[in-house]
Amino acid sequence: MSYKGFTLQYRTIGRVTAWAVFGLGILYAVTTVLGLLSLQSSQEPIGDPFFSIMELLTVLIAPLMVVSMVIVHTYAPSEMKVYSLTALIFMILLAGITSSVHFVILSVGHQITATGLAWVPLLISFKWPSVAYTLDILAWDWFFPLSMLCAAPVFRESRLEKILQILMIISGVLSLAGLIGVPLGDMQVRMIGVLGYAVVSPIVFLLLGMVFGLQPRR
Repeated sequence: MSYKGFTLQYRTIGRVTAWAVFGLGILYAVTTVLGLLSLQSSQEPIGDPFFSIMELLTVLIAPLMVVSMVIVHTYAPSEMKVYSLTALIFMILLAGITSSVHFVILSVGHQITATGLAWVPLLISFKWPSVAYTLDILAWDWFFPLSMLCAAPVFRESRLEKILQILMIISGVLSLAGLIGVPLGDMQVRMIGVLGYAVVSPIVFLLLGMVFGLQPRR
């Protein structure tokens, strides 16, 4: 199995981006917890400044995840590149959808909401059902897990890679399970998916950075 194309430059970029996703993911989790603790009732949505910080972090994380998956594709041996390329395509779709949704809400969401028009919550709120919420579910509960599950076969050699592979599968399966909440119309069930992409995935990217930092096999 050859990794000749996986140069020092690729390894460096891979470590930086993967660990940046990990760090921002931890910051996102901390912000979410603080936002939840600030609520008077569990039925209330998280408000500012926590909500805006979460939106900004999502916009920052998405392109870094794409770059990390580019490095995964470079790292993959030739017989696994069909999986890594598919994983990259799914990650690009995720980034495009979620970045668009969160950038719109972050930049003009307050102005649109201030109009008081009856249709606004159905368009840009994160209360089910809404267009923005549905698109974000498509990104994180469909394209993200597909990317993780397609990338998992690439990592199968060392003990660290096998642990990474298992966590990718767990992250993907949990994220997919969140889709069950859509036909049920129950967003509490959809929280299963959040465990996959918000709790397990930062660990995935931490290990991914560690794998990229290892001396490539000859």
